[in-house]
Amino acid sequence: QVQLVESGGELVQPGGSLRLSCAASGFTFSSYPMSWYRQAPGKERELVAFITGSGGGTSYLNSVKGRFTISRDNAKNTVYLQMNSLKPEDTAVYFCKAYIRPSTYWGQGTQVTVSS
Repeated sequence: QVQLVESGGELVQPGGSLRLSCAASGFTFSSYPMSWYRQAPGKERELVAFITGSGGGTSYLNSVKGRFTISRDNAKNTVYLQMNSLKPEDTAVYFCKAYIRPSTYWGQGTQVTVSS
């Protein structure tokens, strides 16, 4: 079955960097676009970044453009989110998502806390 497992979240100081990973299994990874979402306490889950199956196309939430980079390694069935210049408002649980028609699959999430 489809499984998505995120890792890499931790406590980091403002201005710091983190790289999140999402290991996928149970489907033909390279055939599907992948997304990173985040959810802060008391807020709705929001789309942070998207990448096409080939990795040739990406898009970002305006507030993270120029700071975050989504990438994927189809040989390792893994999608990444490189986060630089982190701000306290980036604090959230980060999830990866796969839409494999007709179902949507989510990982369990990884906590990112940006605080001094």
